[in-house]
Amino acid sequence: MNIVMTIAGSDSSGGAGIQADLKTFQELGVYGTSAITALTAQNTLGVSDILAASPEFTVAQIQAVFEDLQVTAVKTGMLFSAEIIEAVTEELQKHSVQLVVDPVMIAKGGASLLQQEAIHALKTKLLPIATVLTPNIPEAEEITGIQIETVQDIETAAKKILALGVQCVVMKGGHLEGEEAVDMVYFADGAFFAMSSERINTKHTHGTGCTFSAALTAFLGKGYALRDAIIEAKHFIQAAISHPLNIGNGHGPTNHFAYRKAQVKGQVKLH
Repeated sequence: MNIVMTIAGSDSSGGAGIQADLKTFQELGVYGTSAITALTAQNTLGVSDILAASPEFTVAQIQAVFEDLQVTAVKTGMLFSAEIIEAVTEELQKHSVQLVVDPVMIAKGGASLLQQEAIHALKTKLLPIATVLTPNIPEAEEITGIQIETVQDIETAAKKILALGVQCVVMKGGHLEGEEAVDMVYFADGAFFAMSSERINTKHTHGTGCTFSAALTAFLGKGYALRDAIIEAKHFIQAAISHPLNIGNGHGPTNHFAYRKAQVKGQVKLH
């Protein structure tokens, strides 16, 4: 049995965070475990409250799982504070796992999910041990201090992120203009490829970042090579966006069932 872990916040509406991650793990046939960093009171309209776990309790959850189960891949999502990031990094350094970092910073409704002082800890502590980072454009801007408007800006920001020690960065292009959404993938060894997909006209995109990074973690946990895992995760999230559930009055969740239940892959072109 392939066992993976998510270290992230809880989303009471089930579209993002721990809930989205565990749904994705289940859909992809891996056994999901979790360490919850924070509770959020939220729905498709936004986040109304956050209650963070202590760094010590976050680590205790990780330790409890690793003491008993053979985890091969881990993803981090909402880590909230510098103290939690530092504690999680210290604990993960004790284990040989592939690490996917989704730098969750801002909820779809605009609420901040990462304290400002935590960004420094993310860059100096967690990213140097990460296998892959999956930022959207606003997150990449926050991490690098670069305003991203062009393809050249994306490449410049990606190289700056790789210089922090991460092995690979997936620069998600959903926030840029264009008929297609283009994700650009850069590796520390200089390799590069891009993935483009039809831009879906929908407001039901809550949890897309969580779901993509969870799918990537699941495929890595199943033994996929990193490039193949990234591509298959893109198929998963494209299917999830393309077949919306149409629930909620705001930014509704993606459809975690689509990839398996409808037996469809989101259409993705490689470049």
